[in-house]
Amino acid sequence: MREVVVVAIAATLGNLLTGWDSSTIAGGMAYIKEEFNLEADPTLEGLIVSMSFLTGTVVTIFSGTVSDMLGRRPMLITSSAMFFISGLVMSWAPNVAVVLLSRLLDGIAIALALTLTPLYISEIAPPDIRGTLNTLPQFSSSGGMFLAYIMVFSLSLTDSPSWRAMLGVISIPSVAYFFLAVFYLPESPPWLVSKGRIHEAKKVLQRIREVDDVSGELALLAEGMNPGGESTTVEEYIVAPASDLIANKEAGRECIKLYGPNQGVSMLAQPVSGQGSMISRSMLTLSRQGSIVAQAAANLKDPLVNLFGSMHENIAPESGGSRSTLIPKVANISNMGEPDQSPFGTSDNLHAPLLAAQGSVLGSNSNLRGSYVGEVPKNTNIGGGWQLVYKSAEGGKKDLQRVYLRADPTLVSQQGSFVSGYGLHADVGETFPAAALVSQSVLSTKDMKVKSEIAAKRTGWGGLLDPGVKRALIVGIGLQVLQQAAGINGFLYYAPQILQQAGVGGLLSNLGISSTSATLLVNVITTFTMLPCIALSMRLMDIAGRRSIMLYTVPILIVSLTVLVVRDSLPINTTLSAAITAVCVVVYESVFCMGFGVIPNILCSEIFPTSVRGICISICSLTYWICTLIVTSSFPVLLRLLGLTGVFGLFVVGCIISWIFVYMKVPETKGMPLEVIIEFFAIGAKPE
Repeated sequence: MREVVVVAIAATLGNLLTGWDSSTIAGGMAYIKEEFNLEADPTLEGLIVSMSFLTGTVVTIFSGTVSDMLGRRPMLITSSAMFFISGLVMSWAPNVAVVLLSRLLDGIAIALALTLTPLYISEIAPPDIRGTLNTLPQFSSSGGMFLAYIMVFSLSLTDSPSWRAMLGVISIPSVAYFFLAVFYLPESPPWLVSKGRIHEAKKVLQRIREVDDVSGELALLAEGMNPGGESTTVEEYIVAPASDLIANKEAGRECIKLYGPNQGVSMLAQPVSGQGSMISRSMLTLSRQGSIVAQAAANLKDPLVNLFGSMHENIAPESGGSRSTLIPKVANISNMGEPDQSPFGTSDNLHAPLLAAQGSVLGSNSNLRGSYVGEVPKNTNIGGGWQLVYKSAEGGKKDLQRVYLRADPTLVSQQGSFVSGYGLHADVGETFPAAALVSQSVLSTKDMKVKSEIAAKRTGWGGLLDPGVKRALIVGIGLQVLQQAAGINGFLYYAPQILQQAGVGGLLSNLGISSTSATLLVNVITTFTMLPCIALSMRLMDIAGRRSIMLYTVPILIVSLTVLVVRDSLPINTTLSAAITAVCVVVYESVFCMGFGVIPNILCSEIFPTSVRGICISICSLTYWICTLIVTSSFPVLLRLLGLTGVFGLFVVGCIISWIFVYMKVPETKGMPLEVIIEFFAIGAKPE
């Protein structure tokens, strides 16, 4: 997986420049105010800071749709070019109007980087490390902030600090970003598949996965173009060795044969009567284990949260639940072991994951039509312990159904299986249960083309009307609103002024530096402490999970802000008050970046279908930009009207509401393939 990690790191260079920009404008604003006499005009000051967000708000409206049309890579190239031009303009800005122009161009670059980098990484990353790789943008952004504050602090020590140099130097690293985007970053495989460019998608997957056989993932990407929606059901299977007497005698026509490395039948997946029993029983078992208080709390959660949670129960923390293997020593799940049979014969309802040996074509919304895919796939592992297999529809129909199959961790553990460092494994010779998401395949058994009724499904803006998409939008938009309600951009962009007003400059006066330099030094320390916190978040993202990290970190934010609120009412001297402020600001920013700063973007890049992913992320990002614009524009005014204590009090309320929303509405998506996550949202949106 080394190549996909390197590609993800290269893609996050735009986020490094975004962090660099936020620090330089925060550090250079004091000198801009002095040169252009903005002390008496806080509105113009707020406009300079928020101009990039105003531009970003407009750009975000179209960025998702354009990226769905032209691809993710061209948008990243455009972002790098805008960073370069904005830096050149700022380096010679003679007046406020040119400063605003530079901030406008900078806003285009920032909007494209922040909107599309998490989307791009989610589409290239395997499920097992998707959370870790999607934490890289936050790490890169914080790293950029740290480096920029060091530069700004160093320049502040000179006799004549140049804010133009502080803000214009961004052009230099943007050149490296441009060349990497043009000559190294590949296009997103899901986007290539959506446009029918199967051969290119295969080459990209082979490069970033560093394996030749990517047939299983190609199958998954094809199915992901049209999630099952209302036709999706949850079914229960019993998986047993093929040599087991019970399995051999009781296996019926609906039994899915699982083929091992020698292409002989290794295990059988026998359906259990009654759909939905696996998830229902898992959730029922979970509800019986806790106290009355715990049961009442669980009832407050959205059923979708419990549905996702049932797939993560009883997975050992050290395993992360992301590298689970459904069936040990089973490499292939296909009909290759019986070459004399028709791939879609009535005597065996197991089908190769994508195509018959002679190959065929796919079509979907005219984008995939006429695209040749290739050889019989041998690899059906789609990550997170899930396997993709096919079977004929019930009732003797020739329609194909796709089956996302996964061993249920709760029930497997009850039947004597063990958990290893690589995930959940059944003991050799054991019979164990498995859950399955079964839905209509995009493929037809007759001609292997996408069925007309599926090709007619809603896409583009019309796809937003699907119940599962609307449910996902509630989660994505809610997280973006509450992220800003917690006050992070007020801290990031006005931290030097917050610290200076709190008297931190006087606290460090014995260092022999100016008050402005002293507050910048505190920001150097603050951004440095962010890095190990984000590194810890990267380690835990695919182990503890996104939801858990937010639930544990938001209370720390509440405590930090509460201390800032009550410190003025305590009988302490000015020096101690300044020290408390500095510590609380450092803790707040570091912990925020560890949880709420990175996870909303990760979740937004995971929960939407491929056909509308760009549009939906644009909507969520638009929400982010609007809220950021409001916070950054109003912060100087609020600071003047309410003072630090009043502003921090507002942020405390925002954090409390954020924790409640995460607990009740945000599901856990760690280690799950994107297509499976989408299917779960479709199920969760059903009234029943």
